[in-house]
Amino acid sequence: MSEESDMEKAIKETSILEEYNINWTQKLGAGISGPVRVCVKKSTQERFALKILFDRPKARNEIALALQHCHLLNIAHRDLKPENLLFKDNSLDAPVKLCDFGFAKIDQGDLMTPQFTPYYVAPQVLEAQRRHQKEKSGIIPTSPTPYTYNKSCDLWSLGVIIYVMLCGYPPFYSKHHSRTIPKDMRRKIMTGSFEFPEEEWSQISEMAKDVVRKLLKVKPEERLTIEGVLDHPWLNSTEALDNVLPSAQLMMDKAVVAGIQQAHAEQLANMRIQDLKVSLKPLHSVNNPILRKRKLLGTKPKDCVYIHDRENGAEDSNVALEKLRDVIAQCILPQAGKGENEDEKLNEVMQEAWKYNRECKLLRDTLQSFSWNGRGFTDKVDRLKLAEIVKQVIEEQTTSHESQ
Repeated sequence: MSEESDMEKAIKETSILEEYNINWTQKLGAGISGPVRVCVKKSTQERFALKILFDRPKARNEIALALQHCHLLNIAHRDLKPENLLFKDNSLDAPVKLCDFGFAKIDQGDLMTPQFTPYYVAPQVLEAQRRHQKEKSGIIPTSPTPYTYNKSCDLWSLGVIIYVMLCGYPPFYSKHHSRTIPKDMRRKIMTGSFEFPEEEWSQISEMAKDVVRKLLKVKPEERLTIEGVLDHPWLNSTEALDNVLPSAQLMMDKAVVAGIQQAHAEQLANMRIQDLKVSLKPLHSVNNPILRKRKLLGTKPKDCVYIHDRENGAEDSNVALEKLRDVIAQCILPQAGKGENEDEKLNEVMQEAWKYNRECKLLRDTLQSFSWNGRGFTDKVDRLKLAEIVKQVIEEQTTSHESQ
């Protein structure tokens, strides 16, 4: 090799602008790590393609910085994954934003709900899920001091994200598809068993592998803290190998991405199933004001007399209470904007209530104070106040019936 060629290959210590004219308005391509522009060597007028690499050490830290901000506020995100990392805009140096705080919670030493997405879940969260299911099934007694985990679960998820971004697939997975996390995948997570396959990891630096190893520690106390991540040499290095990572190609595989999305969706569906079984009351026994108002609107015949549904078999005392509840429904849920005369509707339901509750002194005194003439109110009615008093009438009537 000649001396001249050796000089050409030597590292330049002078500005590129001293030897080349760069056309900043013409871009040959975007590139993964920076734009490609046209440049002309001043001494020979030869044209070259110039690859521009942005030195953005902060960009390498943006995910960790977002997580640090949460942890400084003592907030555990609990659902850290690539899908929750968004670019602010379409520019080449767009900052990364952390989103979706649906599972986030302040870490007060009481994190015990198994909230997670598969692939990114920490061992401690899986352990919380295991104990929760066994206590619910009666396999083990409910502990007076429940098992808890802390915000270090986010650091485990960060380790999985880095692994995925470097090679394109998660460190913990199973060949067996299941609506829940398969046993072999659960066992790998609980024991921290993962590998760096040679085919994808041979070109990835040892510093990057070191970060992953230290984040995917099963014991939280051995795991890197977010400050440890930010201080790690890999995130602070200003040099990067000019390698093409396999992650981009794998993530472009629609079948692979679809499989991951399906697994996530199924796990989220399982997590959102309520523990308590809901039993619905028969409609005739429901005292919900909204339902009662709808019933009133749908059972009014032409002669303005409301029909009592005899199929419910209620006694007169129950009917009397229903009529009072109708008054409350009319008071607190006025049907505005539909052309109905609210005063007339209130007068009608109050007539029905009075017909069934004439013996109630509290109701009689209340109606007198509200200027009731037997057919309607002659003055403007404070509906909320009326509803509150009618509620007291219902309580009084209920107590009276129970004592009989």
